[in-house]
Amino acid sequence: MNKDDEPVVLGWLTSPHGLKGWMKIQSHTRPNTDIFNYDHWLISNDDDWEKIKVETGRSQGKGLIVKLQGFDDRDRSEAYCKRKIAVFKDQLESLAEDEFYWSDLIGLQVKSPQGFDFGRVESLVETGSNDVLVVKGDKERLIPYISPDVIKKIDLNAAIIEVDWDPEF
Repeated sequence: MNKDDEPVVLGWLTSPHGLKGWMKIQSHTRPNTDIFNYDHWLISNDDDWEKIKVETGRSQGKGLIVKLQGFDDRDRSEAYCKRKIAVFKDQLESLAEDEFYWSDLIGLQVKSPQGFDFGRVESLVETGSNDVLVVKGDKERLIPYISPDVIKKIDLNAAIIEVDWDPEF
């Protein structure tokens, strides 16, 4: 399966909410309620994905809750705790040429203009002020996603991110 065919994880089903099949969720979308823009989700099931219709979802206190089709009691909800929520990449909104989804950056090689190889992007972290690339190579580095000061160029076709960053940091 190539990267474009892989589901893009948008969040997690975390725990049951009440007795009628509702579930609490964690969303990685911004704003977090954008996860409800999709009428069907792919829910992780071991090494596969199960397509499930979203009946309704809403903010509840400081979090989000969802009612999925066929989830009518707490037992069904409990069976789906800690599963990933995803959609196919072609369902995502198109971005401007200089914008990227985090999933596009995972696995890319990170190099300096001088050719120093920092390693590959393992994940990204949202810090509030700016996102941070977690890069693993000879050691783990946290490189701020600040464009154009630190992030100089992203070439998805070549699978490379060029950064202006001190290799000793």
